[in-house]
Amino acid sequence: MEVQLKPKVLAWARERARLSPAELAAKMKRKEEQVTAWERTGTIKFNWVEKLAQVTHTPYGCLFLSEPMEEKLPVSDFRTLKDKKLERPSPDLIDVMDLAVLRQAWYKDHLVSEGAEPLSFVGSLSGQEDPAVAAAHIRKELGIGTELRSQASTWAEAMKLQTAHLEEHGILVMRSGTVGSNTHRVLDVEEFRGFALSDELAPVIFVNGADYVGAQMFTLMHELVHVFLGQSAISNLENTYAPDKGTEQFCNAVAAEILVPADELRHEWQRAQRLPDPLKPLVGHFKVSGMVMLRRLRDLGMLTPAAFKEQWAILAGRERVQKAKSSGGDYYGAQRNRASTLFSRALIASTLVGETLYRDAYHLLGIKKHDTFVKYARELNFSM
Repeated sequence: MEVQLKPKVLAWARERARLSPAELAAKMKRKEEQVTAWERTGTIKFNWVEKLAQVTHTPYGCLFLSEPMEEKLPVSDFRTLKDKKLERPSPDLIDVMDLAVLRQAWYKDHLVSEGAEPLSFVGSLSGQEDPAVAAAHIRKELGIGTELRSQASTWAEAMKLQTAHLEEHGILVMRSGTVGSNTHRVLDVEEFRGFALSDELAPVIFVNGADYVGAQMFTLMHELVHVFLGQSAISNLENTYAPDKGTEQFCNAVAAEILVPADELRHEWQRAQRLPDPLKPLVGHFKVSGMVMLRRLRDLGMLTPAAFKEQWAILAGRERVQKAKSSGGDYYGAQRNRASTLFSRALIASTLVGETLYRDAYHLLGIKKHDTFVKYARELNFSM
């Protein structure tokens, strides 16, 4: 049986999924000519509509609309690609953000019921401060700095320490390279590197875990600045620095000063510049990516433009392959990153005492089986 849908809606479903007609045809195991025919006439077999929704990650009912659904992100959008604003969010980004918003709403309601007080640091910056002053304010409020990261021997350990420290101060940090645990839906780093959902009770920072770890640390700090501005926003930080001259430039400058304080860098540079590879000890000391360090050295006048360009070209190829890898099958460790340990503990505790339905907890955690829920609870030291 065939149904008559709107051609422009069918084309919209494919385009929002960033698929060409040939790619969609391959995923649906059809001929490309059939796809182009759907989008020309709107006529499609009824049993193919559900498959189309699944393949393009489009809500089934939206395919029956008379006009394509307009989708807007609920945050300020600072993303660019080649200096052009990205107009259409992908289904992966929409689904990741929708889940983060749901988790934030649950956690905020939970905190309200517990009588929690607002976090005083949210919105404590105006964006008019000198970046060094703003960075000092954030370090003082949260007790973060090079000293904390120096306790770690690797970038991954430093990221774990920094994340745990932010969560101790009430910030939910979610980090994933996929939509939930679906390894077939890998998040696109070019589309976004992270976002912040600011709130006085339950601020959220999401970091795209598909990025390499050194860059994730910069994204974490960048989104933290948005929280201190009291601003929800999404960024992609092309080449680790955004091209605009407004809010993003401020967030980048403050993040750079938090991670690599100018005075400390000048001190470390005195020793490092005498070594064959001066970048290596600096990256190891500050626990940031080589690209962030190069940019910092150039901005502070420690590298000439020519030297910066030469070193950047060397690092460009090297750091592209240093993507953050999965935890080697450690599902529960990855789940702590995806859902936030702070959020997970609160939700599981609420569920075990009967305040939250198990089905709601499964949905919010992205878990399908009770056995998985039990094992995850034990992973977080709950007695089951």
